[in-house]
Amino acid sequence: MILIADGGSSGIKWCLLEKTEKLIEFTTTGMNPVMLTYEEMSQRVADEVAPQFQVPLEQIERIYYYGAGCRGDEYNRAVEKALKNSFPYSVIAVDSDMTGAAKALCGSQPGIACILGTGSNSCLYDGEKIIDSVAPLGYILGDEGSGAVLGRQLISDVFKKQLPPELCLKFREQYDLDMDTVIRRVYGSPEANRFLASLTPFLAKYIEEPSIHRLVLNSFKSFFVRNVSHYMAYKTLPVNFVGSVAYHFRDVLQEAAAAIDCNVGKVIASPMEGLISYHGRN
Repeated sequence: MILIADGGSSGIKWCLLEKTEKLIEFTTTGMNPVMLTYEEMSQRVADEVAPQFQVPLEQIERIYYYGAGCRGDEYNRAVEKALKNSFPYSVIAVDSDMTGAAKALCGSQPGIACILGTGSNSCLYDGEKIIDSVAPLGYILGDEGSGAVLGRQLISDVFKKQLPPELCLKFREQYDLDMDTVIRRVYGSPEANRFLASLTPFLAKYIEEPSIHRLVLNSFKSFFVRNVSHYMAYKTLPVNFVGSVAYHFRDVLQEAAAAIDCNVGKVIASPMEGLISYHGRN
């Protein structure tokens, strides 16, 4: 049996497989080794993951963990060690969420893989490994097209009165946010990116409004120009996407791609199905 984890900062999806047959799926609290200590992650695994299984844990031969924040040996080892405490008999492989996205989207074929969720990221994948990437830089310095950046732009446009008055009123009615609350939640919280991304349903609801459509389209165009166009083959390889923002705004995403003459390939909400298929074959 193998266990696959799609690890985000806010939640982790787990799937236990016997070959390609799903035995159990569940979701636990997220963990990011940049933000959590090894001890905190180890406790989460012990409390939330290990108790989920009715089979003896020694029967889980391999664990493939793809996670946010798993961006180097130090962080990867911390996650591996936290998992090993609860799964001492398993061979554990830890890699970045970007690698997981590339395998889920491209399988064994070359392509450009992108994440558009709370944050954004991209890479050039040769069918086996990532061979080039552009630094995402987070929602303050980068993360173009992400939920956090879309939310940041939306809330800025509301309070700076850049949107039509009726839309500003609808936003205030839906979220009941005053300026002091916004400032506190953006500048005084370590999870400001999640707060900002939580505002994107408003954009989806009013996407037909010209000002909202323009906001989303321009952010996606920025993602393509500042990230995808860096890859030399971006006009010939499919540009694939995973993430809730890409999935729910896929029509606008297609429009932004056409503006720089590239072709959108797969657009999926979650990488799990693609990872199941990938590891079922390999």
